[in-house]
Amino acid sequence: MENFLSLFRNNPLVSFTIILLVILTLPPIFERLRLPGLVGLLFAGVVLGKDGLNLLDHDSESIKLLADIGKIYLMFVAGLEIDMVEFRKTKNRSIGFGILTFSVPLIAGLMVGRYFDFSWNTSILIGSLLASHTLLGYPIVQRLGVVRNEAVMVTIGATIFTDISALLVLAICVSIHGGDFSATSLVIQLISLAIYSLIVLFGFDWLGKEYFRRTGDEESNQFLFVLLALFLAAVGAQAINVDKIVGAFLAGLAVNDVVGEGPVKEKVEFVGGTLFIPFFFVGMGLLLDIPAFLNTIQFEFYLVIGIVGALIASKFIAAFMAKGIYRYTWQEGLTMGSLSLPQVAATLAAALVAYEAKNALGDRLINEAVFNSVIVLMLVTSILGPVLTAQFARKLSIPKVQKDGEAEISDTILEEWLPQLQSETSSFSSPFTVVIPIYNPNTQRDLIAMGALLAKRESGIIIPVSIAIAHVHMDDEQLNSKLKNSQLLLNQALSISEEFEVKTQQIIRIDDDVARGISRAAKEKDANLIIMGWGRNTGLRARLFGNVIDSVFWSSHCPVAVMRLLDHPVNLNRILVPIKNLTPATIDTVRFAQLCADANQGSITLLNICDRKTSPQQITDFKQELFQIIAQSPFAVKTKIKIITHEDAPKVIIRTSQNFDLVVLRSFRRRTAGGLAVSDVTTELLKKLTCSLVLFGEPHS
Repeated sequence: MENFLSLFRNNPLVSFTIILLVILTLPPIFERLRLPGLVGLLFAGVVLGKDGLNLLDHDSESIKLLADIGKIYLMFVAGLEIDMVEFRKTKNRSIGFGILTFSVPLIAGLMVGRYFDFSWNTSILIGSLLASHTLLGYPIVQRLGVVRNEAVMVTIGATIFTDISALLVLAICVSIHGGDFSATSLVIQLISLAIYSLIVLFGFDWLGKEYFRRTGDEESNQFLFVLLALFLAAVGAQAINVDKIVGAFLAGLAVNDVVGEGPVKEKVEFVGGTLFIPFFFVGMGLLLDIPAFLNTIQFEFYLVIGIVGALIASKFIAAFMAKGIYRYTWQEGLTMGSLSLPQVAATLAAALVAYEAKNALGDRLINEAVFNSVIVLMLVTSILGPVLTAQFARKLSIPKVQKDGEAEISDTILEEWLPQLQSETSSFSSPFTVVIPIYNPNTQRDLIAMGALLAKRESGIIIPVSIAIAHVHMDDEQLNSKLKNSQLLLNQALSISEEFEVKTQQIIRIDDDVARGISRAAKEKDANLIIMGWGRNTGLRARLFGNVIDSVFWSSHCPVAVMRLLDHPVNLNRILVPIKNLTPATIDTVRFAQLCADANQGSITLLNICDRKTSPQQITDFKQELFQIIAQSPFAVKTKIKIITHEDAPKVIIRTSQNFDLVVLRSFRRRTAGGLAVSDVTTELLKKLTCSLVLFGEPHS
């Protein structure tokens, strides 16, 4: 039996299969328990390791390789996900808060280390472990609509300074611990690190932009280029005696502007988030010595409390100092503290590096007690940080947007009809142009009818487009057959548009790719809107997440409306628009719904679902902002605002939609997803809504 288990442990394929099974099953279970998914991965490592079932060996080459790749990928994604655009907007204040939220915890950690008789080098390293932060609370402030609050933006931007500084301190401390330290070696190390950083940050950025420009839409090669940049930076860091996680983070910053928010970034994050990064957390669990971990909590309890307490106190002290300097409110100061509290990515990666760093005598840079204390720190802050962020951020005022019910459903329902305004003749300075790709006879009539209604309201034109896939030989019979079929579809579209007396231009385009052909045709005609559709019985999931619609959403220069129309467009008079927060994209979605209603003499209802902890003042402020947005509308549309207090948004929307003809939803991409993705709420709605619906997205959405 022992021989069988040994064979089981030493088989890389078996180890890989076990970890994949763990990654697939455990994180969702822990998330249902309101615990971070990464806690489930750590737990799995403990259970499968030497103190559990002993099915995986942390010292095996395959596990080491996978955990190493996960570690550098974690730091790479940490750099890649930093919003450089927002950082540049608040650069000075972000750097200022970065200095505070780095130096105060660094000093606190140093004091804790010296109090427990650690060396100066180890104490400084402990301080640097507390100085960085991971933005686990970002999805929360995004959901609450307060991302554009300056205090939130400053905290997000400060991540760049804290992570880079913490990694630099790590590099110097590891070098000192290895016995290579002298004034000369320190100067040489800093100079080489500065030169290396410049090469990575500016060289990789230039190379990436040049490569992406030359390769155009070749996403596979661009994905490989990004991976190559990551591992080249990691290898380069090792070449100058700096840990590879420093290079990985710098590489993430370097290619940040190159990949933007496009499909390549999504693929990179998707591969990392679903595969490589979980290997790192499982590897951390395998490394944990449970008896030693329990001994640390029992016999080194004051050290654990000291590290955790120093982190929490210092992060909030730094936030309150920034509050006083920049004159933020108390709620903004508390939000800054809670956002900067979680210690996951840089902290865990750096702690592992420090734990594995040994000098000539075999002594580790940080001992097992400190390493275990960091694990406790991660567990506490990864739970406490998001909880506190949810409490504090919901009380922030939602920034002003600037643009270049029933008892069983709710406790509170606020409804108010807005006064009807005088409609403008047209809200567009140039002829309103609607491009409608024609590819499905089953949905063609309703799509043309909807496009014609919108174009007629704006005295514009519709452009039915049919794409024929190019062949090597232009006289190929298959191509000729496709062109004939395209012409038949366009002739049908023309006859439908004539019923609405709207100007129509037909386009047959030969292109290598359907989605690119649609986007290019729309750009050539300077279109204001692209309308696409899917049939109810032709596989909603396949069409929604298919490559064509996904690529058009991403590559188009104008908004895209993907429609499932279950009734003739002229019968879609009552329109429901669920809105969560007021962003430029949300306002554009409202404007589109108003255009649809105005073209069809209909009405719209703006539905906002807030949780029970939302204060009456916040509801009033939100409603007043909606009043202003509607008052600025160019459309004479009967509009009602409906605010419902309830915890289950999909249930409320589905129940409310039964009294409407059309629901307009906003489409957007996840931060880490492959292809077009929508929020969990939208995903559930798409499955259960029984009325017509539109999924509306802005360019690059």
